[in-house]
Amino acid sequence: MKKIIAMTIATVMLLGLLAGCGGTEAQYQVGVVQLMQHVALDQATQGFQDALKEKLGDQVDIDVQLASGETTACTTIVTKFVNDGVDLIMGNATPAVIAAKEATATIPIVGTSVTDYVAAEAAIVASNEAPGGNVTGYSDLSDIAAHVDLTKKLCPDAKTVAIIYCSAEPNSVIQGNQADELYKAAGFATLTLTASDITTISTVVTSACEQADVIYIPTDNLFAENMESVKNIAEPAKIPVICGEGGMANAGGTASVAIDYYVLGYRAGEMAYEIMVNGADPATMPIGFMTADDMELIINEENAAAIGLVIPEDLK
Repeated sequence: MKKIIAMTIATVMLLGLLAGCGGTEAQYQVGVVQLMQHVALDQATQGFQDALKEKLGDQVDIDVQLASGETTACTTIVTKFVNDGVDLIMGNATPAVIAAKEATATIPIVGTSVTDYVAAEAAIVASNEAPGGNVTGYSDLSDIAAHVDLTKKLCPDAKTVAIIYCSAEPNSVIQGNQADELYKAAGFATLTLTASDITTISTVVTSACEQADVIYIPTDNLFAENMESVKNIAEPAKIPVICGEGGMANAGGTASVAIDYYVLGYRAGEMAYEIMVNGADPATMPIGFMTADDMELIINEENAAAIGLVIPEDLK
């Protein structure tokens, strides 16, 4: 009888060990905090998850939480991740990364959909080449000069460009200032109009349509989430809308030279793998940037037809 009991215990222990080695129980816990839900951020989160799942399979559990555009919600989410002792936090959009950085100095953080990690509020990293802390990631800095060239080709008779964005988003302020300089350097007159929240979008877009020949919107979470509102005003007014991101163009804008946010997120996922599995140090992992090879021309042909815009042959 004792032998039978001993054999039974040994069998149970062996099965337990085999189960643990079989990878059915996650070895890595990752928390993802996404500022809000729209096409670009959704694609970045999906790319991040796919990269880790392809490399780790069932060895990784990924908890994706949406903050519904609220910075206070980002703080609540990352605080729970820290209390849960996750192995890594991915912050999708600048406020999400800042909230994660403020919540922990020890858990590695990988950011995505952040335009400028150095100039962002609270200076997320010390430098792009050597972040210096527990945060690294990929930038979604778009090629604004390419958007200026696109504007000239699509709208050769345009003289005034209205640059509109959310004043509460540091990424947008940085891009808005750059766009103002580059459009002026290209010979356009510019005006900058900013929305503070969803209630001011209609006023801003209406004013832009009344004063300008073209609207430019950089990558901006507030406007990306509300492109239908932009379309409903700009399209009847026959005003082209050049966007900093492809999802915005497809959702109601006219055109964009766009980075691929899925690829952006995927590369952030590869960074996360290197940190968790191979022991890479975020402090010495340079911020990643997309290149011209990662960008594509997006033209919303339905919108172009609605506003009477003729697409040049070299852009078709």
